[in-house]
Amino acid sequence: MSDIDELQRRITAAMDRVASGLDQLGANSSGNSARLEQALEEEKSANAELTERVRVLNQRQEGELAAATQMAEAANARMAELDEKIQRVRKANDGLRELNDALRVANEVGVGEPHLINKSMMAELEALRAARAVDVSEVTAIIEALTPLINEAEGVS
Repeated sequence: MSDIDELQRRITAAMDRVASGLDQLGANSSGNSARLEQALEEEKSANAELTERVRVLNQRQEGELAAATQMAEAANARMAELDEKIQRVRKANDGLRELNDALRVANEVGVGEPHLINKSMMAELEALRAARAVDVSEVTAIIEALTPLINEAEGVS
């Protein structure tokens, strides 16, 4: 019987040690679990903050892209207008050249043609008007290009 009592005592002591170990393991795992949950919540919060920052940056970039696209379209429209006026100058100059050639030939022959002189003067006036329109368009394009830069520089000062 004493062997049974000794074995029972040893089994009880072993069971107590196992229970104690399980209690410690449970305490450690619940502490680790709480720390892990807290770390997970912190990471979720940081992720949400970064996601919001990316969203704000994307919106800002889209706005800047839209503004740049609008400016490029306006510049293209100004360039198309300027090109149209340059073509007008070229056409007027070609007409002036042709009329001056005809006037030169008429003068060489000794026949003064008043209508050729009038046409030549009209073509010259048209060429001057077209050249002035090109100058005005160029100045306007330069002013429109510089205005945002000046406004930005004044805003920085």
